[in-house]
Formats: sequence, structure tokens, C-alpha cells
Amino acid sequence: MKEYPTNKIRNIALVSHSSAGKTMLAEAFLHTTGVTTRLGRIEDGTTTSDFESEEIRRGISLSTSVIPIEYKDYKINFLDTPGYTDFVGEVISALSVADGVIVVVDSVAGAEVGTEIAWSYADEFNLPRFVVINKMDRDNADFQKALSTVAENFEARLIPVQLPWGEKSEFKGVLDLLSMKAYAGVGKDAEEIPTGFSDAVEEARMELVEAAAEGNDELLMKYLDGESLTTDEIIAGLRSGVLSGEFVPVFVTAATAEIGMFPLLEAILSLTLSPADRPAVEAEGVSGPEELPASDAGPLAAYVWKTTADPFVGKITYFKVYSGVINADTRVWNQNAKEDERLGGISVIRGETQIPVKILHSGDIGVVAKLGHTSTSHTFSEKTHALTLPVPVYPNALYRVAVSPETQADSAKVSPTLTRLCEEDMTLSWRQEPSTKQTILQGMGDQHIDVAIRKASSKFQTTLLIEEPKVPYQETITKAGSAQYRHKKQTGGAGQFGEVHLRVEPLPDGDFEFANEVFGGAVSQNYMPAIEKGIKNVMADGVLAGYPVHNVKVAVFDGKEHPVDSKPVAFEIAARECFKLAMKQASPVMLEPIMSVQVVVPEASMGDILGDLNTRRARVQGMGTERGKSTIKAQVPLAEMQRYTTDLRSMTGGRGVFAMEFDHYDTVPAYLAEEIIQAAIKEEK
Repeated sequence: MKEYPTNKIRNIALVSHSSAGKTMLAEAFLHTTGVTTRLGRIEDGTTTSDFESEEIRRGISLSTSVIPIEYKDYKINFLDTPGYTDFVGEVISALSVADGVIVVVDSVAGAEVGTEIAWSYADEFNLPRFVVINKMDRDNADFQKALSTVAENFEARLIPVQLPWGEKSEFKGVLDLLSMKAYAGVGKDAEEIPTGFSDAVEEARMELVEAAAEGNDELLMKYLDGESLTTDEIIAGLRSGVLSGEFVPVFVTAATAEIGMFPLLEAILSLTLSPADRPAVEAEGVSGPEELPASDAGPLAAYVWKTTADPFVGKITYFKVYSGVINADTRVWNQNAKEDERLGGISVIRGETQIPVKILHSGDIGVVAKLGHTSTSHTFSEKTHALTLPVPVYPNALYRVAVSPETQADSAKVSPTLTRLCEEDMTLSWRQEPSTKQTILQGMGDQHIDVAIRKASSKFQTTLLIEEPKVPYQETITKAGSAQYRHKKQTGGAGQFGEVHLRVEPLPDGDFEFANEVFGGAVSQNYMPAIEKGIKNVMADGVLAGYPVHNVKVAVFDGKEHPVDSKPVAFEIAARECFKLAMKQASPVMLEPIMSVQVVVPEASMGDILGDLNTRRARVQGMGTERGKSTIKAQVPLAEMQRYTTDLRSMTGGRGVFAMEFDHYDTVPAYLAEEIIQAAIKEEK
């Protein structure tokens, strides 16, 4: 592959709802520009983008693929992102390194949930965008209807730059409003616009010229004076409007039939930004923030936006050079890990194929294999000029499962496998839950978790079983209680003897307090650590249902010892049993975690969501509506929110989102507590 300077590079993210045609659009670009000899098919698992076995099996994109296209001495790095909601982390990572966005819309379905999510993230990154109405050759294809769904969903002024030359089975090409020419098929050769389309083309052309004039003061004056604008002037005005976000140009294609490819490539070159034209990124230097424009002359700063594990090659690190250049066989400083990394061979990647290069200029995207210390979100720089690039904000993963190894051989690999999975995916996380003794894996939804579990098996040879996690309940007491217990054991030789009298009291402002109130030497001071140890062992394992005991003060006020048979272990056993008895005298209760929840849904779904929350024992704290979206704030027990991610999507057609964080512990209603206790007893048997 040729060497491309910054001004000849375009980084374009392809985003949409699932199945709108992003992958086939990238595939069509590859074929029409001569990179591939035949058009791949998703049904056959032969596309360049979806090369992982799991993607082929499911027939959808699960991760972002880089598809570089060389066209007219330019390199366009297309980032083909997943459309399924569970894999939004991949979309965020791609948008963080993109300089423009193509929003692909199905000509039949129009703008869908995934389109809304991708559009909102493009807004967050302030990225200029195109809308491409794809699949215009489908039965029931309707350009105007699809366009109207986009206009209804987003506050954007949509300006068609192309009109479809026919629709459905009669779709044969595009009518270009810039050149006022018609392009059949892939769009290499121009021809005159058919007479039947003249009126529609003239009307759309007027709107286009007006929008272009508005994008530039000089052009606006010329337009208002009644002068004609040249094609170059219209393009300049359009480009200005696109970059400022005043309007969004609209194009038409049928990727699987390879219709409209070259006109779209031409528009990308003329209307989108090179990395050099984008605002400078702000990096954190040793002495404070630094503005970094995309320039080869600047200090080295490259951001690692993605890492993957390849069973044959090892770890592959994807990076974008924001400033400076990266050469093959060089050393870089990883400021996050505080480690030196040697980059052996650097490559440009196309799907899974690595194409070795000697140098990557500022603004370009490349990969390097087998780095030891680098993870997603790290920054490469020079040790003498250490920099850290900003990391995008990812949504909190709220879908939880408990994972366990299938075999003894798998158990040693659980921790490193989960760590590597989470290094690759910023929306995955894992932790140990001490109260339930479970390993918890968190993701964006059931499909996300399923893919992670399959990846653990195929890439890391670790077979994991999943189940719904236990709720981390707690146990406590509501009043004071006391008990005594004597442990006596005679086995022929030296025996065991220890008697403990203790009192338990609620401790609202603390977790645990131990007091020695024994007077007169009934129990020696040197047995107190053993008594405390016995109590703590029971507190860790629980008394009612096997959950940890909290907010308890324990006071030892009497006891007995034997001059020969008393031993620490005897007092530990006696304290353990005595504490259990005292707990039962102190009106023990179960506590459950209460979560602070914020749900954002379309206004039309408000009633259904409130009704559903009431069935989940929610306490609604507040409600509000803004711009067609309703927000509900409530406190809800975690036990009722275990599968809320899936339920909310089902109730709102995927348009509802929620955030959740721990707030406090509260008493479990008696009827539910009894069910929990009985389930624990049954499990022990």
C-alpha cells in the first residue's frame, strides 16, 4: 500500500441500525475499486469486514473492522461498526478516531433505534455526517419515506445531493445534483438526466444551491444577486455547511447491487475532512494540557482505540496517530503503563489482513502485533515528551451474570481470561462479589455476554458457565439479644473446654464492634482473639440464609475456662455457636441493596414503564419530560432489576435506556425474606 500524507487521508465511520447495509457498503467499495475480485456475501460468510467465526455464524457485525480504500490518490479508512445495541462500545471507539460519519439508512425500514443511538454519539463527538439511503433496489423501497423518518427523528436539515434513478427493481443509478448528470450502476460514466426526472431534479437542485450559498457569506451575496454558482462554488459552500453541522447531505445506493459507489466516493473526497482539518485534540502533558493538531511535525501521540486477541498472531493493537509519525521497528513510550514498547512491524489492516507499511503519518490508522503492556485506551508518545490522549466515556454495563469454570482445568484460567476480554472491550467488566462468593461479569446485554463467553472458549480455551447472579443480601439484627454456649469435648487425653456468654446489639453507624466486658478473670484475655475470630467466621457465612452479617456490636460479658482443657480452638467454637443463638434472639432480618435508577424512555412509553416499575417494588422519586423523552427517577431493589436491560428494550422497542447505581441497604419484606431463607436451606441440602 502507498504512503499517504495527512491531507490525503479520510477516516469515515459507517454507523446504523443492524442490517441497514454497512458491511455490504464496505464490501462494494472494495470490489468496485478493484481490491477484491468478487463481491462477498454476508449469507456465505465471505465479507472482508465480518471475518470472525462468531460474526459469520450470527450473520451480523460484532466488532469494528477497518476497511481502507485507495481512490484517486486518497486513502479512505472506513470503520465498519456493529449495529446491534449490545455492541455500542465498538461504535463509541470507532467514532472517537473518526473524522466523519456515514449514517446508513434502510430504504424500507427508515431510521431505527440503532440509527438514533449512533446519531446521538456522533453528536457527542461533534462529527460531520452524511446520510446514505441504502438498499434502494429492495421491494417496497421508498426514498422519500425513508428520508422523512430521518427528518422526524433528528434535528437536522437534510439536503439531498442525489436522487434515486428509479426505485425497487427499477433502481438503476443516481441523479447527481452537483454535476446535473445521471450515473448508472457503479457510477463511473456520466450521462444526461432522463427527461422524466427533470422537474424533481430542478426542484432539488434549487434547494441544494440555496443551502450551499448559506454556507458561505460571499456565495450568499452572489446567490441573492441572482448570479449562478459554479459547481466548485457549490461544493465549497456545501463542504462549509456540512463541517459546521448546519445540514446533512443525503445520498442513495444499493450496495449489494453496487449501484452509486463512485459518486459516493467522490462526495467523500470533496465534502469530508482530512484529519488536518479537524480541531486539534487536547492531550495531557507532564506540565499540563497541550493542543495537538494533526501534523507530522508535532510530538508523537497515538491513541490505542481497540485491541483484539488472535489465536495465531497474538494480541493485535489498533491505533490512530494524532500527532507526529510512527515508523516500523521503533520504540514508543506508553504513558499509561509507564513502559517502553518496541513496535516491530507496523501494518495497515483490512478486515483481518495485515498489510505491512514502513511509516504511518499523522491522522492515519494502523495496527501492531504482540505488545506486552498496551491495552485499549492507552497512548503512545515519546518518553521525553510524555502525553496522554483523552479516553471517550463508555456507558455503564448493567447486565450481570455469574460465571464459573466448567472444569478444574478452566478454573485457573478464569481470572486472566476475563481480564483479557475486558481489556479488549471497554463496556465489559468483571469483579468478585465477596458476599455471594461469585465471579460477576457485566456487559451491555445478553448477546454481548454470550459473545464474550464464546470468545473465551474459542480464543482463550476457557469454558465458562453462566447463571443469574445471586443478589448480595446482608443480614443484621433489630434489637439486643444474648446467649451462652459451652463447648466440651473429652477424647481420652487432653480435652476441649470453653464457655462463652455474649450479647449482640444493633450498630447502625458501624459495621462491627467487639467488646470485652468480662470482669474477674472468668475468661482470660488471651482467649479473646479466638472468640472474636469465631464470631467473625459466622458473620462472614451468615446465620439466616448464608449472607454476611453487618451492623452488629458483640460484647462478651461472662464465661468459664478450665485450667487444663481450655484452648483457643474451644473458645472459637463456643463463640461461633453462641453468636448464632444470640442472633436468633435479636430479631434478625435480611437486608437488600436498593439501587438509584434513572430511566429515559419515549414519552409514549411513560405509562407502561411506571406500571412496570410499580410491580418491581419501586419508589418513584421524580418524573420529567423534555423533547419527547420522559425521565423517571426511582429507587428499586436490585433483586427486581437483574434482567431490566432486556425487559426495558422489549417494552420500548429498544428506545429506552437506564442508568443504575447502588444507593443503600433496606429491610427485605418478611414474605420475601422467608422465601430467600427457605431457598438457602434447600440449596444446602
